[in-house]
Amino acid sequence: MALWRGSACAGFLALAVGCLFLLEPELPGSALRSLWSSLRLGPAPVPPGPVSPEGRLAAAWDALIVQPARRWRRVAVGVNACVDVVLSGVKLLQALGLSPGNGRDHAILHSKNDLEEAFVHFMGKGAAAERFFSDKESFHDIVHAASEFPDAQVCLLHQRCIDIVGKEAPFSSTWPQDGGDRWKSSSTVFSFLHYVGGNAALIGQKFAANSDLKVLLCGPVGPKLHELLDDNVFVPPESLQEVDEFHLILEYQAGEEWGPYKAPHANRFIFSHDLSNGAMSMLEVFVSSLEEFQPDLVVLSGLHMMEGQSKELQRKRLLELVTSISDIPAGIPVHLELASMTDRELMSSIVHQQVFPAVTSLGLNEQELLFLSQSASGPHSSLSSWDGVPDVGMVSDILFWILKEHGMSKSRASDLTRIHFHTLVYHILATVDGHWANQLAAVAAGARVAGTQACATESIDASRVSLKAPHEFMTSYSEAGSRVVLNPSTPVVEWRREGISFHFTAVLVCKEPIRTVGLGDAISAEGLFYSEVMGSLSERGELAN
Repeated sequence: MALWRGSACAGFLALAVGCLFLLEPELPGSALRSLWSSLRLGPAPVPPGPVSPEGRLAAAWDALIVQPARRWRRVAVGVNACVDVVLSGVKLLQALGLSPGNGRDHAILHSKNDLEEAFVHFMGKGAAAERFFSDKESFHDIVHAASEFPDAQVCLLHQRCIDIVGKEAPFSSTWPQDGGDRWKSSSTVFSFLHYVGGNAALIGQKFAANSDLKVLLCGPVGPKLHELLDDNVFVPPESLQEVDEFHLILEYQAGEEWGPYKAPHANRFIFSHDLSNGAMSMLEVFVSSLEEFQPDLVVLSGLHMMEGQSKELQRKRLLELVTSISDIPAGIPVHLELASMTDRELMSSIVHQQVFPAVTSLGLNEQELLFLSQSASGPHSSLSSWDGVPDVGMVSDILFWILKEHGMSKSRASDLTRIHFHTLVYHILATVDGHWANQLAAVAAGARVAGTQACATESIDASRVSLKAPHEFMTSYSEAGSRVVLNPSTPVVEWRREGISFHFTAVLVCKEPIRTVGLGDAISAEGLFYSEVMGSLSERGELAN
């Protein structure tokens, strides 16, 4: 009888665990397998495939993302780098004695009131933005105010905590560690963290996660930033400086409210009084380092930082930039990463003064894309801003226009053949046919890293993300576009238009993001990592097999 009861109990337990596999397929597999093995019930059953749209889409990405046939070996990135100080925007502004008034954008911030108005303007839209703070003393006052908060500390390399003025504090092993993205304790009223900052440094850091890649970073690198960088990132001695450049990253969460404003999405507002990056002071160091480093991919960023400079200096540095790019050996792709801008004259100069024709690839988001079209009289430039999710057809029209008007063609001396566009809920990779391969995997990889980095997970956790991309859309409005219905099981949609290929994928948006800053840079880096250039460079066998 006892033996019968033991067998019956084991049978019931096996049935219960089997039901868990069937009814909760998205529970961590390791937990279910451990439970099964602890009961000594034999080999664990294989759970059924993911059933949620998010799970199906993530599984489809994993099947699509394959390494390119030829991979990069040496990547050079420049020229903006800084230390990001990440903190709650609302709490900082409240601590400064500010109240939410009428939201209004400012091309340049001159005061704390300008900061408050610009912050709530973008918070209400759930949009990212970056602005230059012109008043050095006021900026330092804000930085000092942040450092005065109770228990305000920053953590470097998960080993010790340092406040914003450099004073060391004891490291508490009782604090929860989530990859360095968020540190809290019950007594902390307000906290902030230091991170690698600047588009170039962030892209270099992402590339450096691949141990078989050698990464060169040129930018104004101070002692704190140098310590934060991956060991795989090489910084030439000429790029090192005694003092770090600090950027304040004011984050807000989805649904966070301040007065009449409520954020529809989690995002951030960035501001700084950064003169080194603003003058692109490391451009010459960057170019002079390339001959010895011998990269097979070059990534440029930081042009947006010149908005705080005079028009004369802007024109001078753009001409010097174009000359520097022309010195890079033919056949080495040059990717330009754009960022938030408000100066239409500067953007127009970037488009028309030979910068676009000199680069091979662009990376940008929805605000930068529309601003570019407005500055250069492109398609849909009459729009003042996007109304919610950017329309796929309109985005496609602008991408097509950029490549048709400023990209490579038989009648135009231009190297531009690729644009990687990203917005919160979807990405598009547009390429001139015949120049890039593995772009299906590249766009999927860029979208996947958006979900994993925002949620601070190694892989997509279907329970922590949501599919918010439009269920159906038109591929164009400038011509008779096609109607597309999104299918999570085949998430990458392809279409062609006059020799230009488009790869679209939805994004799995993190429900409760740990950190939003740097996502665009991670997306671009991941997309480039999985991209394969075709033509002269690969034919010479200079890329790794």
